[in-house]
Amino acid sequence: MEATVVIVGGGPAGLATSVCLSKFCISNMILEGEDCYASLWKKRAYDRLSLHLAKAFCELPYMPHLSTTPTFMPKREFVRYLDTYVSHFDIKPHCNRCVVSAFFRESSKKWIVEAKNTISGETEVYIAKFLVVATGENGKPFIPEIPGMDSFPGEVVHSSAYKCGSGFENKQVLVVGSGNSGMEISFDLSNHGAYASLVVRSPVHVVTKQQIYMGMVLLKYLPMWFVDAMVTLLSRMELGDLSKFGIHRPRRGPFTHKIVTGQTPVLDVGTVNKIHTGEIKVVPAIDSINGNMVKFSDGVEKYFDAIVFATGYKSVANDWLKDYNYILNEEGMPRNPFPNHWKGENGAYCVGLARDGISGVSKDAIAVADDINGILSHEEKENGEALEDPS
Repeated sequence: MEATVVIVGGGPAGLATSVCLSKFCISNMILEGEDCYASLWKKRAYDRLSLHLAKAFCELPYMPHLSTTPTFMPKREFVRYLDTYVSHFDIKPHCNRCVVSAFFRESSKKWIVEAKNTISGETEVYIAKFLVVATGENGKPFIPEIPGMDSFPGEVVHSSAYKCGSGFENKQVLVVGSGNSGMEISFDLSNHGAYASLVVRSPVHVVTKQQIYMGMVLLKYLPMWFVDAMVTLLSRMELGDLSKFGIHRPRRGPFTHKIVTGQTPVLDVGTVNKIHTGEIKVVPAIDSINGNMVKFSDGVEKYFDAIVFATGYKSVANDWLKDYNYILNEEGMPRNPFPNHWKGENGAYCVGLARDGISGVSKDAIAVADDINGILSHEEKENGEALEDPS
């Protein structure tokens, strides 16, 4: 099968790219390994998840949110939005197509993409002039190696498989990872009667959703250093001094820190209050595990019934993209620096790897479609001039 563009990944990034290309009448197809589009949102997101940014920053191209949509959308609302997006633009992803190989054939200047049809078991071959990597940052769940982990007899679950804290009542649960997922899962566990402890290894900004929303609006008019200072001050006033619990702020402000490191500020959902009251304990990095006993870097040991790893994901694009160096580095992230991260060589592009959420996905998709359209228009013009040349 052949198309002008093959898009690998049927999440928001792949869907947005397809729509933007179709606006230019550029033929494209989406290959998605799961049995549905947006599988991360539909299958691997915990129940109480809501978008961490206001809806104005979470729109896909050509479809704004309704005025009646909540400012901070719960998961089910965003999934409904994605379903409407797919239906409205008549997007038809090829699901159950697990890409196993993609390489650039120099002789034909085409990308050869091999995908296993997980229903029939057959290998299908797709040919395209352009390839878009839209598998996102959240490819494969990452669980760090910890000495003695194999000896732990309790339940071990990654945040991608966590749904609700109802099954952990009266249990001692250790949550590893102090990002948004770790903070929210700790809160959810506590609400369901579990005794949650949260591992905080590195400095992190903790703010409220309203503060980050205000900051993103002010960034349109004020310098970043000023907005950083304002949001940090408001956070200290509202959430208190968290350093006494072992949560320290980075030296840089929240917005600058995100640009430099890619680390998103943590948006408090009520976790901080439970930390203040002692309902959620903060612990340092894990040193080792021996059975149910976990030893921390401060020498303290504590018993746990279960461990939840909210330790993020790793990009898996390099597993199948044989010529990844055209667009990605060895970690599966964009080789080129922002803001030109989305474009590679030999017709290779990536969408959704800017660590800028749905807003970044939309910007990337528009940029990629515009660039491909520009290349095709230029080639069409050159071919037309060549045909008109009597010589």
